[in-house]
Amino acid sequence: MKKIFVTGIDTDIGKTIVSAILTEALEADYWKPIQAGNLEKSDTDTVRELLSNSKSVLHKETYRLTQPLSPHAAAAADGVKIDMDLIRDSMPSTGGRDLIIEGVGGVMSPVNDLFVVMDLIKSLDAEPVIVSKHYLGSINHTLLTIDAMRRKGLPVVGVFFNGKPVQSSVDFIIRYSGIKPLGFIDEEKKLDKEVVKKYARLFRKEFR
Repeated sequence: MKKIFVTGIDTDIGKTIVSAILTEALEADYWKPIQAGNLEKSDTDTVRELLSNSKSVLHKETYRLTQPLSPHAAAAADGVKIDMDLIRDSMPSTGGRDLIIEGVGGVMSPVNDLFVVMDLIKSLDAEPVIVSKHYLGSINHTLLTIDAMRRKGLPVVGVFFNGKPVQSSVDFIIRYSGIKPLGFIDEEKKLDKEVVKKYARLFRKEFR
């Protein structure tokens, strides 16, 4: 069983769509340990709407926080403290299926007063993939993310590039870091089951 942790270079970068694509491609289970804000339409709800296969199981979040803030701030606002051991112990059993784990924010987003998302990835013993998106500053953010994770000793699988392509940016990131490009997701007008199935077919071979 593979445990793939989907993280990003920032928030609102495309982690959920990449998580949905990988869940569909591998007919894997999906789990988002921490949901901060948008409880009426959580990322788990979004992934559920985007899947076509009947094998994937979507597991309940360990923490459902009411405010759309960094995890430590959202937890403080709700009067709770996020416990890394509790998250690790609540990692779902999948019956042998692969597990796609969606992170929150970027890799240095604080989970609590002592730990950041990178520490959570390490605690869960998961293989991280990075989602990058093209904007002014994204080269810097992508390279800093890769460097931070490598310094932490995390086995970064590679990078998904999301949004309107900027080939010069992609080329520099790959050349400078030596990172593996895992796939490219275009700036789609609409994200639905058909779009997810399209990319799932493209990425399935890579991850199987």
